[in-house]
Amino acid sequence: MAIIKRSFWIMVLGSLFKSGAKLSRSCVRFYSKMEASGRVVDLQSLGELTCVETALTHLRRGEVIAFPTDTIYGISCLAQNTDGIRQLYDIKRRDLKKPVAICVGDVSDVGRYAVSDGVPSSLLSTLLPGAVTVVLQRRDCLNPSLNPAAQLVGVRVPNHPLSRALALAAGEALALTSANVSSEPSCVKAEEFRHLWPQLGAVLDGGVITQSPDRDNEPSRQGSTVVDLSQSGTYRIIRPGCALETTQSALHSHGWTQRTD
Repeated sequence: MAIIKRSFWIMVLGSLFKSGAKLSRSCVRFYSKMEASGRVVDLQSLGELTCVETALTHLRRGEVIAFPTDTIYGISCLAQNTDGIRQLYDIKRRDLKKPVAICVGDVSDVGRYAVSDGVPSSLLSTLLPGAVTVVLQRRDCLNPSLNPAAQLVGVRVPNHPLSRALALAAGEALALTSANVSSEPSCVKAEEFRHLWPQLGAVLDGGVITQSPDRDNEPSRQGSTVVDLSQSGTYRIIRPGCALETTQSALHSHGWTQRTD
């Protein structure tokens, strides 16, 4: 069974890395906080599959980890783990009234946690995977401790092989927010949030994130474009982000109109 499982993830990772997303094997590093001694363990010699398996170990312990996405570095925990959610907010020093998004590994997983019936599959597949957070009505199966006052939820499918592989391997949604203390700038390399490392189970260092859909591979700290698609046929931009032009172009080409409520 273990051999079958390992072979499956080798195929998944191989497929993702062939998709064109950039991830340098030589610069992927893990930094793991050992609670007892305060030591950081360098796991840079691990292969991609082992990195995913190690990250899952931390996630399933209810810990928070950090990893690169296609926009900025994020910190994450299992969305269905209430203790992990509490830690996520504590580390970020985020107002509990401010929601966090979830990350899934494939476009087909969006409908597991959000009501996407009103969004044509062709539109959803145009926007995702990509630097876009789609906001939709949340489903009841989503952890009630995650954004308890919100009826909507933001869903991401990053165009980044490691992010997607983690979510696919977890088999469930990851709660995901930027790897910084609230009000601080977003981070495009792991060193920029070094002060958070002691509070994290592991940090996956993928080097400097340069991809930005609306700019020619220049670093962008804007994060994803956040768009409300909860009312079929119309959209509302919640945050312009780094992919505003491409997002609006896709929406308009599918006949959706902008609302400003």
